[in-house]
Amino acid sequence: MSDVTPPPAAQPAPTPYSSAPTGPKTNTLAIVSLVLAFFISLGAVITGHIALGQIKKTGEGGRGLAIAGLVLGYLGLIGGLIFAIIWVSFFALAASNGGFSY
Repeated sequence: MSDVTPPPAAQPAPTPYSSAPTGPKTNTLAIVSLVLAFFISLGAVITGHIALGQIKKTGEGGRGLAIAGLVLGYLGLIGGLIFAIIWVSFFALAASNGGFSY
């Protein structure tokens, strides 16, 4: 008799929705920080710093999101501060010149 090996069993085709591991979980506060950066800058800064601390301890993903939230949050705070200074100085200058004349 010849030494014949049977063909290998058919493997199931992989599905696009398989539950294979996809890497580390993204930190939720990092996502919140990035979203808040477009609405509430101070909240973005606070949640960004908290997220970076959690990411360092747990090894979760999302460090880039947290940093982006921090950068945009700080830029928003600086922009708001500059706007407030210009706004106050405008009205202070108008008041020192006797008010607005129409």
